Amino acid sequence: MDRTDTVIAPSLLAADFARLDEAMAAVAGEADWLHVDVMDNHFVPNLTIGPPVVKSLKAATGLPLDCHLMIADPDRWAVGYAELGAYNVTFHAEAAANPVAIAKDLRAAGSKAGLAIDRDTPVEEFLDILPEFDTLLIMTIKAGFGGQAFMPELLDKVRTARQAVKSGHLELRIEVDGGIAADTIAAAAEAGADAFVAGTAVYGAQDPAEAIRRLRALADSVLTSDATVRAVRSGGG
Repeated sequence: MDRTDTVIAPSLLAADFARLDEAMAAVAGEADWLHVDVMDNHFVPNLTIGPPVVKSLKAATGLPLDCHLMIADPDRWAVGYAELGAYNVTFHAEAAANPVAIAKDLRAAGSKAGLAIDRDTPVEEFLDILPEFDTLLIMTIKAGFGGQAFMPELLDKVRTARQAVKSGHLELRIEVDGGIAADTIAAAAEAGADAFVAGTAVYGAQDPAEAIRRLRALADSVLTSDATVRAVRSGGG
């Protein structure tokens, strides 16, 4: 599918955990999704939040929850987040015994199904199962820690995935997570991403809503340019 809109998903990992209600309210008028990093101290070293907090977040905001499960054994735990009302539940390919089965269970439970690819994992071996998913999340850092520097070399995975989406005419979001900020989002968009997780760039800003508007404008400028090029090549402009 052609990319016609941009999704900005502020990451609550960068917010003040003692003031999550204020953090959600600060972006409510501008964010598309709220990105919720679930870490279990097994798949990744850090420990963050789990189902009880996700349940509370769901009750406190109308924004769609984009749950990124950096956890071991998603076969056992992923569906529970869908049942709590998460809009999108993304689990890591590296932790899943049967990614397609989990995707089917997530969709049956009412959420979108997302597959995450960590820094050191090639994307090519998962291209043939992309039709089973709604979102492909490509890490542009190493999963497990916020505040890391963006790794532009990982955008090659985004380019590969975008080509697969185009050639297969797939309805798939390509999401990038890690180091997304005003100086990196355009490159990620140009590579083919259309959903962007932004933590420090949003919650480290004095005005989180304005930070989202700026990020969206930078990404949209790339999409607009791409659309113009397509129109010219097809004789439409």
